[in-house]
Amino acid sequence: MNGVKLRGIGMTSQRTRTRMVQRLLEQGISNQRVLDIVGSTPRHIFLDEALAHRAYEDSALPIGHNQTLSQPYIVARMTELLLAEGPLSRVLEVGTGSGYQTVVLAQLVKQVFSVERIRPLQEKARSRLSLLELYNVQLKHADGGFGWADKGPFDGILSAAAPRQVPEELMAQLAVGGRMVIPVGCEDVQSLMLITRHEDGYEQQVVEKVRFVPLVNGVLR
Repeated sequence: MNGVKLRGIGMTSQRTRTRMVQRLLEQGISNQRVLDIVGSTPRHIFLDEALAHRAYEDSALPIGHNQTLSQPYIVARMTELLLAEGPLSRVLEVGTGSGYQTVVLAQLVKQVFSVERIRPLQEKARSRLSLLELYNVQLKHADGGFGWADKGPFDGILSAAAPRQVPEELMAQLAVGGRMVIPVGCEDVQSLMLITRHEDGYEQQVVEKVRFVPLVNGVLR
């Protein structure tokens, strides 16, 4: 049963995924490893059954609790930016959500440490990681804005939610030479930022305009 579920049929088939990858190429995604992983990851299992047929559209889709599954382009773009200087060992993800971005990262880096403030989403993500037999991910139920200090420093940080300003706690947990990819701004105006930490400070680069759910304080059980 799992094999059929993971391979998908009809609108969730490998043919549909291949079309999605072609679209990503046309949108400028060039990292072949990222394209391969996004193309082979069964995005439809990260959605409720009623929405699974839309999994390979280039759009964000609801996953409950006022959260969304990011569009394939954004997942690929953020992952590509994070890995642009080569392989990473320890990556912090802020906002596990459905677990889709987590799963993409887990296939590309040595260890993923993922923080989620909404317990039911975290539990669903945990079951999907188990289904896909990915064991290099540690999950934490906590306020993502504080990161995961005792697991740092990280050579990569990726945020799936947008703070108005980059939290100082996240900046501090980025290793020298490390890269952070994070949307920043209010709900109406956000920019995807690439932040690199150097010995003498931080370099910040605006990549493109984006729209993410806001980074919210506190936890939900």
